[in-house]
Amino acid sequence: MVAELVHIGFGNIVAMNRVVAIASPNSAPTKRAIQEGENKGVLIDMTSGRRTKAIIIMDSGHIIKAALSPETVAGRLQAIRGSSLLKPEPDDEKGEP
Repeated sequence: MVAELVHIGFGNIVAMNRVVAIASPNSAPTKRAIQEGENKGVLIDMTSGRRTKAIIIMDSGHIIKAALSPETVAGRLQAIRGSSLLKPEPDDEKGEP
């Protein structure tokens, strides 16, 4: 298995093949997940003191705080893969973008 490593800012790198989800930290459920992760000792702060813009949830249960937005992290992964991860949603019932 080849690990896709993505730079998430300030010299920090994440293995994207281990990522379950990338979310915004602004909702109540993600704030609860951050608090629970801190209590369990599985929270990893990779913001280097900056504001948290993304929460990365790993398959091991670890929660990573990142200073890059979820769109930026996904864009970097897309650039590595060379294909489109985020496809436009259809405008009408025909399924055309």
